[in-house]
Amino acid sequence: MSLLIKNIALHFISKLDESSEANLQFGPDHIEVTEKIDNFVDVLHHLYNGKGSKAYAKFNTMPPEGDKVGFDELLGRYLDDGENFNDFAVNSAERLKQELDKYELVESGYLVICHYEFMGGRYLFVAIIPVTEHYSVDGELNISADKHLDTAKLQLAARIDLFDYQQNAQTKSYISFIKGRAGRKVADFFLEFLHCEEGVDAKEQSLTLVQAVEDYVSTNQLNAEEKQNARKELLSYCKEQKESGQEVSIKTLGEVLPSESEEQDFYKFCQEQAYPLEENFPHDQAVINKVTKYSGYGNGISVSFERSHFGQDVVYNQAADTLTIHKVPPNLKAQLLALLEENNSKPDSFE
Repeated sequence: MSLLIKNIALHFISKLDESSEANLQFGPDHIEVTEKIDNFVDVLHHLYNGKGSKAYAKFNTMPPEGDKVGFDELLGRYLDDGENFNDFAVNSAERLKQELDKYELVESGYLVICHYEFMGGRYLFVAIIPVTEHYSVDGELNISADKHLDTAKLQLAARIDLFDYQQNAQTKSYISFIKGRAGRKVADFFLEFLHCEEGVDAKEQSLTLVQAVEDYVSTNQLNAEEKQNARKELLSYCKEQKESGQEVSIKTLGEVLPSESEEQDFYKFCQEQAYPLEENFPHDQAVINKVTKYSGYGNGISVSFERSHFGQDVVYNQAADTLTIHKVPPNLKAQLLALLEENNSKPDSFE
C-alpha cells in the first residue's frame, strides 16, 4: 500500500432538529494507525477519487465573520507552527459546529480529518461520513440494531493538496470537494466551514481543452486515423490522471499528442492561440470522454458509438432526422433476431 497516514482524528456531530443546537462528541486524543485504519483511509481515498461530481476551490482571502478563526488559519497553525494535530482537529470540529448551528439543517455523521501521503503527494482529507442503522437477527430470532459508517453515501467531503497550498497558493484548485446531490444549502454550510470559495471550473476547462485539441489536429492537417489516435491519446492520458488523482498538465499533454515538429507541439499551439486554459487543472472526465464517443438517450432509446464510425457504419440523415446503423453489433443482432422470431410466432400482433 503506497498510502502513508501521518495523523487521523474522528469526532461525531449530530443535529436532529433544524432549530436545535448541534451536539458535538469528541473522539480519542490519539488514534493509533493500525492495519484497519490503513484500510479504512485507503477505501476513503479511492472512493473520493472515483467521485465524478467534484468542484475546485481555494481558501477565501476575506476574514471569517466576527472573531471566528478560519479553517485555513487553523490549518496554518498545524502545518507551519507545529500545533498538535489533536488540537487542530478539535478546533476544526468546534468550527464545524458553529457553522452547522447557523443553518436550519438536519445533519449528523462522523467528522474524519486525516493527514496522509500518497504517491509523493501530501493531502488533508476532511469529510462528514453519514451513519446508517442496520438490523440483525440472532439464532433465537432476537432483533438488534446497530449503526455503521455509510461510506457509499459520502457527499460532504473535501481534500486539500498540501503541496500546492504551501508552495503554489496562487492556484485556484488546491482544494477539491464533492459537488452534487448534497444540495445547495448543505454545500454552502460545508464550504463556509472550510472557509473557501470556488475557483477553477473543471467542466469549462475540459470543454476548452477538447476544443483546443480539435483545433490542433485540424491545423496540423492530420488524416482521419491520426486525428482519432490523437483523441484516444487525450482520453487515455486524462483517464490516468483521474485514476491517480492528478491534474491535467498542458505541457505534459504536449509531449503525448502527435506533432510535426518540436517547434509546434500542442503546448506551444495553446500558448499561441491564447486558449483560456490553466497550466495545470483538474478535469471533468465525462466531458473528455465525449472526444471519442457520441451518446444520447431519450424516449426509451439509448445510442452510443465511437466517433470513428460516424459517416461510415453510423449515418445521420439530417433532412429525415434518421440514424442508420450498419454492421449491427453481434449481441444486439442476436436480441433483434430473437424478437423477430417471437413476434412472427404471434399472427395476431406485432410489437
